[in-house]
Amino acid sequence: MKIYWFQAQAPRRVLALVKHLGIDAEYVEIDLMGGGLKTPAYAALNPNRKAPTMVDGDTVLWESSAIMTYLCIKHGSDMWPAHEPAEQVEVLRWLSWNDQHWMRAVAPFYFEHVVKAIFHIGEPDQTEITPVIPELKALAAVLNAHLEQRDFVACDRLTIADFQLASMACEWRHSEMPLGDYPNVIRWLDGLMRLPAWADPWPHTSMKKASALAHA
Repeated sequence: MKIYWFQAQAPRRVLALVKHLGIDAEYVEIDLMGGGLKTPAYAALNPNRKAPTMVDGDTVLWESSAIMTYLCIKHGSDMWPAHEPAEQVEVLRWLSWNDQHWMRAVAPFYFEHVVKAIFHIGEPDQTEITPVIPELKALAAVLNAHLEQRDFVACDRLTIADFQLASMACEWRHSEMPLGDYPNVIRWLDGLMRLPAWADPWPHTSMKKASALAHA
């Protein structure tokens, strides 16, 4: 199995899950600044030219939620409730809420404060952040209320929904997200950071640069 990745929030979810479940995988780091996403070889795997991408034999998957679901089914993890339709619906509700609402509100903070610093592409631009603050606060209030007396987003246990939502906000302090008035959200995010695989999902050894893709 190969996981194609670079340091960003969507690959983080998959990398954390692989590490948390103890899955043996080869990590192929994409040279983002060198054009690794734009090569024909990579586009043949992922026509969106984004990451992550998983290759497992003849199975090629993109989109982090699909990859996480596949990995859970293959490795028998109830982080995706393969045999519980009602729980599947609950997890899907929060995956959808993330993709349609939460992600759009928190992504500008993450990009301006984290992504720009990682790839040395400029200073944070407050004009990109200020307009989304009201939406972020409104959504944080929804999540805060839901997490009252809950440690996890769905099914009363850790699921891929937690990884999906938290990846967008796990660096909320560094990203200057205005979450201080939402203690249940903070408690949930800080609780996930006690998971070793979540706190440090990035591959450090046996890591192969995608040089072939970058020059294909």
